[in-house]
Amino acid sequence: MNAFERNIKRLLDCILASCALVILSPVFLCCYIAVKWEDHGPAIFKQERIGRFGKPFYILKFRSMKLDAEKYGPELFQGQGKDPRLTKVGKFLRMRHLDELPQLWNVVRGDMSFVGPRPERQFYIKQIEEKDSRYYMLYQIRPGLTSYATLHNGYTDTIEKMVTRLRYDLFYLEHRSWAFDFKILLKTFVYIVSGKKF
Repeated sequence: MNAFERNIKRLLDCILASCALVILSPVFLCCYIAVKWEDHGPAIFKQERIGRFGKPFYILKFRSMKLDAEKYGPELFQGQGKDPRLTKVGKFLRMRHLDELPQLWNVVRGDMSFVGPRPERQFYIKQIEEKDSRYYMLYQIRPGLTSYATLHNGYTDTIEKMVTRLRYDLFYLEHRSWAFDFKILLKTFVYIVSGKKF
């Protein structure tokens, strides 16, 4: 993408995310109440991730895990609802990707885009870089709500999958365009509506 295309993408991100926040506000309210009701803990979960230019930011999610989920330190999520740290409501939210909805605010703020590499924690980035030093190249663009890698690689529950995800992300980086973004968004929508696991 050239500078003009990147600016238009950012403008569209802001408009679409703002509209989605308004339209989906009833869904936000239901998710918030459900998470809060189950164990009375905070409904919104914040976690530091690394974004564009290698700068940290706080990604927002509806909390899907127990309050002490990482009391022993960072631990990779076990996909397909198998993680014992998930709450009952959290399992439902994860299976339908509803836990990601608060990231629309990250898009409005400019931390993220609709399409781009999924942001990672520094703890895991260091481990990825030990196997593939090209991770720094992803810092050129904003991380995304969805990505080419997510559609093809699914949940990354091992470092090996993270390295594979990086290769998909680098392919996206090299070939990104409005058309490519549209295909990724469309495929993501179809997967969510059809209930396909990814």
